[in-house]
Amino acid sequence: MMSIETMRSVNPRTVDRSTLVQRDSIRLEPSAPQNDRLRDFIQQIKNPYCYLDGKTVVKISFSKTDTTLEDCLEHYLRGL
Repeated sequence: MMSIETMRSVNPRTVDRSTLVQRDSIRLEPSAPQNDRLRDFIQQIKNPYCYLDGKTVVKISFSKTDTTLEDCLEHYLRGL
């Protein structure tokens, strides 16, 4: 298994697509506890920072901030 830093550093432009998992192939048990679902997701996706969604390579990163996604969405919606 790759280290977290290795997973984060995958370049979506140069990654070997055959090493990535299709997002829609992930199957989780909805009634399982959250920790179990999270563990199952990571085991299945292999690299939660870089995966395939159809033909598109998806790269996820997180900002080092205390601002939540909800905060950002609220700020955006209030500006409309």
